[in-house]
Amino acid sequence: MKANGILYLVPNVLALETGPAVMAPVVKDVIAATSHFLVEDFRTARRYISSLKLGINLEEVHMEKLDKNTPDAQVRKLLEPALQGQDLGVLSDAGCPGIADPGARAVAWAHRLDIRVVPLPGPSSMFLALMGSGFNGQAFTFSGYLPIERKERIRAIKELENKALKENTTQLFMETPFRNNRLMEDLLEQLGPQTLLCIASELTGEGEMIRTRKVADWRKEKPDLHKIPAVFLIGGS
Repeated sequence: MKANGILYLVPNVLALETGPAVMAPVVKDVIAATSHFLVEDFRTARRYISSLKLGINLEEVHMEKLDKNTPDAQVRKLLEPALQGQDLGVLSDAGCPGIADPGARAVAWAHRLDIRVVPLPGPSSMFLALMGSGFNGQAFTFSGYLPIERKERIRAIKELENKALKENTTQLFMETPFRNNRLMEDLLEQLGPQTLLCIASELTGEGEMIRTRKVADWRKEKPDLHKIPAVFLIGGS
């Protein structure tokens, strides 16, 4: 019986055209040797692979779509190549697959089907932001995207601040880039003036900013984060 292939979790860049500089050699080696990928967006995936300049003919690379709307039964079918002995790569739109990313669904099925899972090292906006924040790195929670509806979002912000201050735990979260400024307004309105807020934006890119300040100070100098990828952190000290 032919052994199952490997499911590689392949990181993507956080900032455009930074692949050659931030990606480990093993990531490039796996991409060059893999012909089947599960991706969120075909155009983004092709652009990323092309930017690495590995001499890959993209017409020979087979890609299947895996996003939050993919039916669960279809996710199972997407892993068929691995069950037939071929290696598969799960490629995120940005950062590491499985973290705030639908790639976790393929990983869950891989474990059920006894397919070996190999995560590859790469940039993670969550961990880069935490590293640069100065906040507690031993106790933290990543809450992903906060609610879109404002009443629920405000409630979530209050809860995160309460946990950060009472438990000394770092609270990380993010927003779709075109809604960043709206979230920023709510944070500055709802958080206490002495609460520490870190903003980590355009990580690994030319305009990278990681800055931790009291909310009272952010109110005096509010950054424009419109359409700029960012991670927000509330600290407990």
